[in-house]
Amino acid sequence: MAKSVLVVAIGGNSLIKDPQHMSVPDQYRALGETSGHIASIIKDGWHVAIGHGNGPQVGFILRRSELAAHELHEVPLDVCDADSQGAIGYELQQILAHDFRRLRIDRQAVTVVTQVEVDPDDQAFANPSKPIGSFMDETQALRRRDEDGWAVREDAGRGWRRVVPSPRPLRIVEERAVKALLRDDFVVITVGGGGIPVVADEHGDLHGVAAVIDKDFASARLAISLRADVFMISTGVERVALNWGRPDQEWVDRMTLSEAKEHLAAGVHFAPGSMAPKIEACIEYLEHGGGEAIVTSPEHLERALAGEAGTHILA
Repeated sequence: MAKSVLVVAIGGNSLIKDPQHMSVPDQYRALGETSGHIASIIKDGWHVAIGHGNGPQVGFILRRSELAAHELHEVPLDVCDADSQGAIGYELQQILAHDFRRLRIDRQAVTVVTQVEVDPDDQAFANPSKPIGSFMDETQALRRRDEDGWAVREDAGRGWRRVVPSPRPLRIVEERAVKALLRDDFVVITVGGGGIPVVADEHGDLHGVAAVIDKDFASARLAISLRADVFMISTGVERVALNWGRPDQEWVDRMTLSEAKEHLAAGVHFAPGSMAPKIEACIEYLEHGGGEAIVTSPEHLERALAGEAGTHILA
């Protein structure tokens, strides 16, 4: 792929702004705010692959399944991942098409329902930590544990929830398809929600597992496999801060790879489950030969790519 390749991972704030705006029309409107900036980048000649989150959407699908369990079979988590990939991909395809027409860009977006292989021996499977689905009382939670084999945990005094593993991505199964589509000038929406987690059996056949892959780690793996020139993470802040939330908080424009690793290891700058995994994903991309990682907010994507906004992490 001769043209410059950008992998952009868009976060949950590009889909759901707040608890009062969670409907499908609300998600369309939120996506529209991000897609316009991505379309402008594409107009500048970039080949773009888009990863996205799906946490709330999978939660909605699981909740509907649980509410209908008295009449219909419940939907496995890996199938919920596939459902959400298709739905969010459809929304993005449609909105990007509107932007392409408005900007007179002769491009088309396509969604690849993407499997991501994980290691069945990943330590995450021994320590499920990612809450999913509805809140339950203790009796119901323990019944699901005993009858269905769920791992369950009390969640900060709000009730009990199912928890699942969050293993690291090893391989993007549909990698060849994504590369072929990018070579043919398609904009590719892939690794939605971190991808559908699958493991290989003794014959090499793949099977879905009840797990959640971090979308930033999966998008970093995508950027590595595509040899992307830039890996960009879109999140809720324009730049990364050191000493986040403290009086001596400091916004950062640029970091080297070694500085990013040092700040991450300090354990005080980046919140676990928030900015820390984003920095870790950037580090992984750069350690595997990546050119530049950028963290910024949706409205600053173009300016960040031009070096005028965001936090830039360089090898």
